[in-house]
Amino acid sequence: MAYEHTNSKGRTYNLNSKDVTLKSTGRVQTIYYFSKDKRSTGCDLPAGKVVIENSKTGLPMLKNG
Repeated sequence: MAYEHTNSKGRTYNLNSKDVTLKSTGRVQTIYYFSKDKRSTGCDLPAGKVVIENSKTGLPMLKNG
């Protein structure tokens, strides 16, 4: 089940992940992003990360905990 976060404005966001290949090194890195809709790329909250909100917009972001 994908992680869901409801922000201070009452909007629900879903956490997604995607593996990307970096052009400079060719290394594969996992990126995490939030979306308003549920997608097939949904994932759980990674270990060691916490969700914070932008105080002006209410958009959620991941931060090392």
